[in-house]
Order: sequence, then structure tokens, then C-alpha cells
Amino acid sequence: MLRNLLGASATADTMLEAIARDAQETGDKTGRPVFGDAVMDTMHTVPRAAFVPEAEKPFAYENRPLPIGHGQTISQPFVVALMTELLDVEPGARILEVGTGCGYQTAILSELGATVYSVEVVAPLATAAAARLKALGYTQATVRAGDGHAGWPEEAPFDGIIVTAAAPSVPAALVDQLRPGGRLVIPVGPAGATQQLQRLERRADGSCEAKTVLPVAFVPLTRGPA
Repeated sequence: MLRNLLGASATADTMLEAIARDAQETGDKTGRPVFGDAVMDTMHTVPRAAFVPEAEKPFAYENRPLPIGHGQTISQPFVVALMTELLDVEPGARILEVGTGCGYQTAILSELGATVYSVEVVAPLATAAAARLKALGYTQATVRAGDGHAGWPEEAPFDGIIVTAAAPSVPAALVDQLRPGGRLVIPVGPAGATQQLQRLERRADGSCEAKTVLPVAFVPLTRGPA
């Protein structure tokens, strides 16, 4: 009963308040104590409840991850907002997303005006996310099932790449698909342990400047059919 009452009290407004608090509390590590208006407005606009299973809808605006089936989760809203903020998305940007999941992060990026190419290893999730995004009017997003380690080379280079599952190390193919000045945001570390959220920016000479941002916990980035 207590969980039901807490979930019922969470709204898009209270979710934004929680995101703002977390941003302030982690600002010394992330360098982003206040997120930009575009990111915060988008987090308010995109209906998180539309991206979670029916049983989880009462808890959709709580600031925590929720299960979406197939052993996967929709990320904590603060983490979604932080990763989006770190990408510095501009309208018209071409963004690769590795790990579509339910399509929530995809919708956030689309709402910011990006053209999004999203890869999901779990085929049923990819199919459901594509249908959900289309129904909600996010026509700038393209979803396909596949191994995200390989990225989407035929659509490269990208202005930004976001990975929503943890890799033991940064996949070289993803770095290769960044344009000069492009940014890659990815959790790095072993499955089942604390990982580190990293932001990489590709220099003109092809090298990367990397920054470790914050400890996080993500499902692992897997290969092959699931």
C-alpha cells in the first residue's frame, strides 16, 4: 500500500524536482549542477508513463528505474537527463543510440530535434519501441534490432552516440563512427558491479578526450540475438 501511495503522488513536476535535486547534489562530479532548459522541458514533455508496462504506470514518474520486460529496465529519469545533457544535443543533430529498450531515451532525443538511429539487441523490444515511437509521433527516430557494439556504420558519422547499457570497455567501432567534435556517453564497467559513466569527445586528429563523470549501474551491453 505504501508503494502505491508513493507512486501515485509522483508526477512529471515532482520528477523534474527530483532531477534538479540530483543534478545539484552531483554537480561537483558531473560539472552540470543545473541542466539546461531544453533538457528539462523535454523531460517534462515526454510522457514516461507511455513507455512502461501497465503494472508500472502508477510509478512512472518516480525517480528510479523500472522493469520493462526481457530482463531490461527504463533508466532512472535523472540518469536519462544527465546523459542527454552530456551529449549537448542541438536541433538537427544525428544521434546513434545503442540500447533502445522501451524507446524513452529515443523519444527524449527526438523531442530535442535530433534524428535518432537506435539499435536494440532484444528483437521484441526493438519491434515494440518502433511501434510506440511511431504512435507517439516521433518520426525522426529509426529503430532496428541488432548488435549495438557495431553501431550503425552506414549512417555514420554521428554528432553524438549514447549507450544505455554497460560495456567492459568502449567499443572501438562506436568511437570510429563519431565525427570530429562528436560526443560519446557510455557506462563502462563489469556487469553486476558499479560502472563509471564516461563522456568522450573526438578530436580532429581522431583521438579522444575522455572524462569519468559518475558511478552508475546499468544492465550489460550484450551481443547477438536475445
